[in-house]
Amino acid sequence: MGIEREQLWEHSVDAANWEEKLPIPAPPALVEKQRAALEAALEQDRRKVVVLDDDPTGSQTVHGVEVLTRWSREEFTRALTASGKMFFVLTNSRSLPEGQAIELNAGIAQELVQASRDTGVAFTLVSRSDSTLRGHFPAETDELARILRQAGSPVDAVVLVPFFEEGGRFTAWDVQWVRQGDRMIPVSETEFAQDHLFGYRSSNLRDWVEERTGGRIKAREVLSLSLDLLRSQPPERVADLLAAYQGPAIVVNATSYRDLEGAVAALLAAEARGKRYVYRTAASFLRVRGGISPRPLLGADDLYQRGVPASREGRKGGGLVVVGSYVRRTGAQLARLLKQPEVVGIELRVQRILLSATSRQDEVDQASRTITEALERGRVAVLYTSRDVQTRPGEAGLQVGASIADALVEAVGRVEEAPRFVIAKGGVTSSRVATDALGVRCAFVLGPILPGVPVWRLGSETRFPGIPYVIFPGNVGDENGLVEAVRRLEG
Repeated sequence: MGIEREQLWEHSVDAANWEEKLPIPAPPALVEKQRAALEAALEQDRRKVVVLDDDPTGSQTVHGVEVLTRWSREEFTRALTASGKMFFVLTNSRSLPEGQAIELNAGIAQELVQASRDTGVAFTLVSRSDSTLRGHFPAETDELARILRQAGSPVDAVVLVPFFEEGGRFTAWDVQWVRQGDRMIPVSETEFAQDHLFGYRSSNLRDWVEERTGGRIKAREVLSLSLDLLRSQPPERVADLLAAYQGPAIVVNATSYRDLEGAVAALLAAEARGKRYVYRTAASFLRVRGGISPRPLLGADDLYQRGVPASREGRKGGGLVVVGSYVRRTGAQLARLLKQPEVVGIELRVQRILLSATSRQDEVDQASRTITEALERGRVAVLYTSRDVQTRPGEAGLQVGASIADALVEAVGRVEEAPRFVIAKGGVTSSRVATDALGVRCAFVLGPILPGVPVWRLGSETRFPGIPYVIFPGNVGDENGLVEAVRRLEG
C-alpha cells in the first residue's frame, strides 16, 4: 500500500487503535511453528553475526556481547573464535562524510574476510544504522556487498528491517511509522526526515529505496515481506518466495517481535538454501538474529558489581551526563534534568567554541574544572552544548558537528575526578566520549537501564575501569528519560 506525501497526515493513526487497523495476528499454532523454526535455524547456523554499528546505540536490545571500538585482523580473529554468536564493531560512520564512511566499511570488511579465512569461521554482516532511516544508505551496504563479491561470496540482496519496538518505530503496509505521543505518524512527517544531512521525502520504504539510490533501484523491484504474508504463512513458504526472488532489495514489515521472528526464520531458511544477504537494520533485529533473550531492566546490583568510585573525601562519587544531541526529545529531557536539585548544569557555549582558538580553550577549561568540582562534591554534572546551534547542510554541517564534538570530548577527557557513572546522550556524542575521552577499546554490554537505552561495562584499558557507561540515543525515551536514568544509577 503506497501512500503519497500529500496524504500522509490523513493517514496518521491513533496509537490506541493502531492494532485494530493491522492484519489479524498470526494464529498461535503458526507462532509456535515460526519460533520452533527460528530456534532450529539458529542452532544449525554456525556463522558469527558481525554488527557494524554506525554509532553505539545499536546494542540497545542485547546483552552479554562485546563491542569493539578499535579493530585489526588479530582482534577480529580473537572475536570470531570467542564464545557467543555475535559481536559489534563501532564504526561511528554516521559522523563521517560519505567517502570516508565507504572507505572505513571497506577496510573493516576486508580484515574480516581475511580473519574468517585464517580461522575458518564464517560470518554474516549486519549494517546497523536506523536513526529513523538516517545514515549512509546505500553507500555502506553497496561497499560491503562489493568486498564480499571480491572475496567470492556474492550478495543476492540487501534486507531492510527498520522495525524498532523499543524506540516506537514500526513497519506496516511498507510504510515506516513513528509513535509520537498518542499518534502513529508516517516517518517522512517527523523531524527526522528533515535532517540537514540525511533527510528524505518517502515514508513508504520501497519508495525510500528508490529515492536513496537515485532511481538505480526502482520501488517496483523491491520485494516486500508484508504483515499479511508473515502472519499467515509458515517460514518455509516465505523462504520459497525469497529463494525465487532475483531482485536487489527486500523490505521486512513488522510491528511486533512475533512478526520479526517469522521473518528471520524465513530469511535463515533462504540462506540455508544458498541465498546470501547483507542486512541494514534497527536494533530489534539484532536480538532476534543473535538468539538473545530479553532481560529485565538493570538495577543497582547489576550496575555496580565491581564497586563504586568514591570522591576524594570518601563520599559517594558523583555522576557525569554529557548531552550533544539536538533533537527536540533530547531538549525536553535535558530541561527536566536541569531542574533536579542534585544537578549542576554546565553549558558549553557553541558560539565561543567556534569563535576562536583562545575562546574555545577557555570554554573547555572552565567546563572541565566545573565538572571536576561537581564530582568531588558528589553531585551530578550535566555538560551540554547550547541548544541554539544553527545546522548547516552537507559536509559543512559535519565539520561544525565534529568541532563541537571535539570540544565535548576534550572537556570530558580533562576531568580529574572519577565519576560513579557516565551517561552520553546522542549517537555521535556517545561514540566520541567512549573512544576519545574514556579510551574504550572493548566494552561489554550489560543490558538496558531503560527500554532502548543500553549500558556498557568499561574495561581495564579505560580511564575509569568498571563504571557503567550509559548510551542514551537522542530520539529515545519520554521527557523524564534522563531523570529516570540518573535516579536508577544513583540507586
